[in-house]
Amino acid sequence: MEDARQLFEEMAERDVISWNAMIGGYLRGGQGDEAMNIFQHMRQQGAMPDWITLTTVVGICSGKLGIAEGKQVHACAIRLGLEGDVYVGNALIDMYSKLGCMENAYKVFDTMPQPSTVSFNAMIAGYARCNNIEFARRLFDKMPERDYISWTTMITGYAQLGFADNALQLFAQMRHASLKVDQFTFGSVLNACGSILSLDLGKQVHAYAIATAFESDVFVGSALVDMYGKCKSIEDARQVFDEMPKRNIVSWTAIIVGFAQSGHGEDALKHFIQMLRVGLKPDEFAVASVLSACASLAVLEEGRQVHLYIINTGLESRVPVGNSLITMYSKCGSIVDARCAFNNMMERDEVSWTAMIAGYGQHGCGMETLQLFEQMISAGMKPDQVTFIGVLSACSRAGLVDEGCRYFDSMREIHCIEPTVEHHACMIDLLGRAGHLDKVEKFIDEMQCELDVVGWATLLGVCRIHGNISLGKRAAKHLFELEPENPSAYVLLSNMCAAGERWNDVANVRKLMKSKGVKKEPGCSWIRFQNRVHSFVADDRSHPQTEKIYATLEKLAEQMKDEGYVPDTSSVLHNIDDDDKEHALCYHSERVAIAFALLNIPEGIPIRIVKNLRVCDDCHAATKFISKIVSREIIVRDSNRYHHFIDGLCSCRDYW
Repeated sequence: MEDARQLFEEMAERDVISWNAMIGGYLRGGQGDEAMNIFQHMRQQGAMPDWITLTTVVGICSGKLGIAEGKQVHACAIRLGLEGDVYVGNALIDMYSKLGCMENAYKVFDTMPQPSTVSFNAMIAGYARCNNIEFARRLFDKMPERDYISWTTMITGYAQLGFADNALQLFAQMRHASLKVDQFTFGSVLNACGSILSLDLGKQVHAYAIATAFESDVFVGSALVDMYGKCKSIEDARQVFDEMPKRNIVSWTAIIVGFAQSGHGEDALKHFIQMLRVGLKPDEFAVASVLSACASLAVLEEGRQVHLYIINTGLESRVPVGNSLITMYSKCGSIVDARCAFNNMMERDEVSWTAMIAGYGQHGCGMETLQLFEQMISAGMKPDQVTFIGVLSACSRAGLVDEGCRYFDSMREIHCIEPTVEHHACMIDLLGRAGHLDKVEKFIDEMQCELDVVGWATLLGVCRIHGNISLGKRAAKHLFELEPENPSAYVLLSNMCAAGERWNDVANVRKLMKSKGVKKEPGCSWIRFQNRVHSFVADDRSHPQTEKIYATLEKLAEQMKDEGYVPDTSSVLHNIDDDDKEHALCYHSERVAIAFALLNIPEGIPIRIVKNLRVCDDCHAATKFISKIVSREIIVRDSNRYHHFIDGLCSCRDYW
């Protein structure tokens, strides 16, 4: 461009082609400001722009400059009598629609003598971009002629605004008319299939992409990976990804998101690392997804490494990334790091506050949760339904009954938020844990909505805590009707009856499970060590270090008894003698995992364990003793909450 500019300046005379060449050259080189300067210089020299000049400059305004400059160019077009030119008009419509000024775009469109198909397409895209899909459809229906871009633009608008059924219906009409489709058509249709989780339709579109030779297109391939991931068909997503001849940042992000959302956290981490190795720089969506994977696996060290990468690449300033860091640290058991991530955010939105509130709630930090909520209100943020689930859960886990009731009432009275069935379940948990089962029954009877599976399961859980078998049977009856194949309700009722030594009832529940083909989910605990997840079940003898693990458990059992530990055999849910009960307790999965950790994880490093079920009362008591005996912090994430065991005490204060 320097050579071109020098030649341009040396010209004795310049025509419009010379000026257009310079403006276009600067624009192609990404120097929009300089291109605009040339245009202004052209006007000062008295040179007469043509339709090419104006369409080029209008494009600069829609992409790099803004509405003020765009209106100046529009005024220039009017003065030169070029507003009615179809190319200039289309450029102005496109500019105004991209800048969100649809009223101005429509004025240009309405004054055009004969709007072209391109004019209609630009208007439809603009209205769809501004969420006015109904007006976009009216224009689409009025078009005298439509090309495949018209159909694709309308389908894309429907898909992006959440009207997946309309998008798919329009695609079916488009195919019936034997119109050409392109990669953007496929991308929008596959997005629609993914949004309604229609795997069958997605596979049909995939077959059509193969038939039309579009499967190898990187845009279509990425959309296929995304669709299969959303539909939880992760193996199909993996196969499409592996067979793609070319991949871009969208492809890698789609597969990472798919793995993370399908519970394949290990694969999400592996592909994130591979993405870095091939030299691609992850965007905020890929980073947020891999942080989600770290959270689901509770792998703190990997999460910290991703955080370091985020800092080095400057992504830490992005609000969604900061929100994901808060959630990752919370779910990995480090609430202190979560608060640091929250404090370090330069900007926060409602999701940031809600994520931190939820994190405090999961860790049983009741007062910290309420203090943060009040700070959120003072900061001018508006809590939503998810925020209140975090607040009410925190009150429940910390035993803050009065505070929980007050915040529940404030949802309608102060914040104009209608409580959902999830909020009612939180209140059942809050009142039930505190032993107010009479208030729970009254609360359920006065509810304005029907309890769902979560609500009845919550009631059954609190009945188990307090041994209220009659109310527990009521809850279990509803659960058997709502989800007859879900083992949780059968197991909870059986455990409650076993704790009360009602063995006939236990036998009846187990017969019912057998008749329905329902199998109990086995308790499992896992711990990550040296980039590998080590999983254990009760009385697990499959690990290569089994002999050392059980020797450690036996040694711990002797030390615990010396410290005053007495096994709580009510936690054993089988009709066996006391010696067998003590043996069964000693080898629960979390204890096996703790013994493995003591053998392998250096002193001074906290032991972090995840369990798929609720920690039993005896293991909770035993872990307190172990933390004191070995002078180690033990963090257990069970299905209900986090437990931080330090020096014989637990963060839950034995209330969980």
